Amino acid sequence: MQKVYVLIDIGGTAIKHGIATIDGTLQERGELPTEAQQHGGPGIVAKVKAICKQALEKYGRDQIGGVSISTAGMVDPDQGKIVYALPDAIPDYTGVNYKEIIKNEFNLPCEVENDVNCAALGEMWLGAGKGCHSIFCMTIGTSIGGAMICNERLISGASNSAGEIAYMRVPGGMLHELASTTHLVKYYAKLRGCDVSEVNGIRIFNEAEAGDQVAQDAIADLVEHLSDGITNVVSVQNPQAVVLGGGIMAREDYLRPRIEKALEGKLRKIVLDATRIEFAKLRNDAGMLGGFFHFKQRQGL
Repeated sequence: MQKVYVLIDIGGTAIKHGIATIDGTLQERGELPTEAQQHGGPGIVAKVKAICKQALEKYGRDQIGGVSISTAGMVDPDQGKIVYALPDAIPDYTGVNYKEIIKNEFNLPCEVENDVNCAALGEMWLGAGKGCHSIFCMTIGTSIGGAMICNERLISGASNSAGEIAYMRVPGGMLHELASTTHLVKYYAKLRGCDVSEVNGIRIFNEAEAGDQVAQDAIADLVEHLSDGITNVVSVQNPQAVVLGGGIMAREDYLRPRIEKALEGKLRKIVLDATRIEFAKLRNDAGMLGGFFHFKQRQGL
């Protein structure tokens, strides 16, 4: 009987879940609303338990090999515990210990890691960074997330915050203030003289691709700051690949030539030639699959 595993990815708006075989092939997938504001941490834990219970009822205890969890918040992977979650984002989530919960409730092994870290592991294993043993993953969204992988292992740091490039200093301020989608929208609205509520990334890129100068200028500003961040990361880690994810990075055809051009003026050729600039491929499955790769590493599978 082939073992299967329960994969869970807890985000701010949705909980994605699936069943996978040992090689990461998803047999099935589903999604639930997180409802973080309505029910907080206890509500999320109840949904995680329900997902596990449903899997056990369908496949039987002998076939389920364990549970991997990718989640928002700061995680101590040794304890399998949420050591900090913003109360405004997910109330009453700090202190939740999934390892204990899954062990006590279902007698199954469980491993837990931060969702950005898991997305990076997923891209290294089966996505844009496949074949690389060292990558840096940057997620461009409301803020900017980052994760560093060396020799196929996450570098966590002394306070489990290695790779948090949102706080990196670049010319003009911090990276998340200058290269996030939030900044892009605000900067575009300022240039256009319109209200921020009327703007989103899709509109800006559609206008830029249609030749609108204001939209092109706003994206050029983001690329300038983002390339500063990439330059700093590459200078420190010298990874085989930098993987760019997040909603706006789906516009690879527009962004790739502009990012590569900016990097040509900032990185030495010998370094740039050895660094792959990649765009995330796994989309919604990255957290689940990366969480499962983390589970396999820690369980020695």
